[in-house]
Amino acid sequence: MSTSGKGLTNNVPTYTSADAHVALIQAKRVAIIGYGNQGEAHALNLRESGLANVTIGAREGSASGEKARAAGFPVTSNAQAVRDADVVVLGAPDEKLPDIYARDLAPNMTRGATLLFIHGFALHFGFIAPRDDLDVILVAPAGPGAALRANYLSGDGYIGLIAIHRDASGQAKPLALSYGAAIGLGAGMIETTFREETETDLFGEQTVLCGGAGELVRAAFDTLVDAGYASELAYFECLHQLKLLVDLMHTRGIAGMYRAISNTAEYGAYRTGPRVIDAHVREEMTHVLADIRSGKFARAWMAENASGQKQFAEMRARAAAHPIESVGIRLRALMQWLSRTGGGKEKP
Repeated sequence: MSTSGKGLTNNVPTYTSADAHVALIQAKRVAIIGYGNQGEAHALNLRESGLANVTIGAREGSASGEKARAAGFPVTSNAQAVRDADVVVLGAPDEKLPDIYARDLAPNMTRGATLLFIHGFALHFGFIAPRDDLDVILVAPAGPGAALRANYLSGDGYIGLIAIHRDASGQAKPLALSYGAAIGLGAGMIETTFREETETDLFGEQTVLCGGAGELVRAAFDTLVDAGYASELAYFECLHQLKLLVDLMHTRGIAGMYRAISNTAEYGAYRTGPRVIDAHVREEMTHVLADIRSGKFARAWMAENASGQKQFAEMRARAAAHPIESVGIRLRALMQWLSRTGGGKEKP
């Protein structure tokens, strides 16, 4: 083990490519179910790491299946893809995995194979109960597939999480490390559990990365526009420049970001940040976490899918109709560099 996690609160074990034997996964037959954001990056990186036997499971005639075929991968039905596979990677969306597992995988996976999750949602909340003979592991890059792929190509390496739910073979952890190194996580693989990966991922998405950040930007934009300021200025000050500050936090930490901005901005941050993110917000975050930990959010999301995603579609439409979106489309059209840096790309 390269590092015992020295300096981390819970002494979390962390591994690197030096702890992994890529030859272990190179000798396996791998089936990746789904060729979307993560599945594509995993498949390409595995192939370029020397895996000769990578098959993609996809629906007949699906756009993702055609994309995988165009990239040179054999593409079959999910059921056929897993019949001879040693490792089955669940790259399809969370909400689709329970049906895929029950219908296509459980009846067809070979005995003693490994079921590999990229996100622990479906297993942790009990929507999938893997067969007892299967090793069950998690290898989760700490970011989107595009970033994983870009770092693999640049040679910089990426970081991610590994977890072992069931080790029937006695080789589950070495295989997780081998797979992680092969997809490009050799810079750091932090050992965790399915529970911690799932609950912290959902919490971060909902309170900060997607839910909290998006709502904060819209609220600030509305406040300026309602007060009579030009919507273009509101867009630049509340959304456009956010990336610049997030990049600083990403590379330097929050304190490092403060050191990189003006004294006026830093002073305003100390005075006003706690007024916006106040005790009520912090209390509400504990309620959000409670909903996640209890499974309330997971059950609501799966019920929404079972009912046809009507409310989800309505919420998506309301978000798209917010005035900040039309302003953004107009202003981003002036920024030709965004198309060269990947800005504006949407999930498949």
